[in-house]
Amino acid sequence: MYALKLPAPPRQALAEDIQVLGEVLHDDVNLAVWQRRLPAQIADFAEALLIQGEPLAQSMTLELAQADSEPNLAGLVAQYADLPGQAAFLADVAWLVRAYACLLDARRIGLRLRALDKAMCPRFHVDHVPLRLITSYAGVGSDWLEEGVMPRSKFGQPGAEPQDEALIQRLEAGHVALAKGEKWHGNEGRGLIHRSPQPPAGQRRLLLTLDWLA
Repeated sequence: MYALKLPAPPRQALAEDIQVLGEVLHDDVNLAVWQRRLPAQIADFAEALLIQGEPLAQSMTLELAQADSEPNLAGLVAQYADLPGQAAFLADVAWLVRAYACLLDARRIGLRLRALDKAMCPRFHVDHVPLRLITSYAGVGSDWLEEGVMPRSKFGQPGAEPQDEALIQRLEAGHVALAKGEKWHGNEGRGLIHRSPQPPAGQRRLLLTLDWLA
């Protein structure tokens, strides 16, 4: 009698080398994190932007002729042109867009940049997207769980969420994460379990996300 072999639980790959991002293309990986340090000029711009205290919620759909085409980011953080480091920040965003597009051979990408003073999605959940790039330029990063820490059948139930902080993983500012969702082919029921953290009182975070639209 043959025993039914269950698929291995999804794993996560984290490293300080950018090459780690390619690990997310493996079937058994649902998160790849490049643990980079932000250049001081970019980190300082992000902090200065948040100190302004103004609302920021920008979205754009980027159409690329080729995966390595220069994205048109006209208008992005245009109101902060007088802050030192704005050009370096835009160059970094453009670089991330090209890297993400080349990895997926994407031609259409959805970009969102937001300054947040509260958690958007405070409960642990999975995203119904193929693959999302997430990075915080300033402030707290996103929380995520290793497989098995929380039953997937209990999403939305506060009592089922881990109370032990040691079980909750957190990205740091500057880290670049590629998180698989439920719509990545073959990843149904294996999307990364994550949430938006609540920033400390009086603090905000500058969050960039990219989504593969086509």
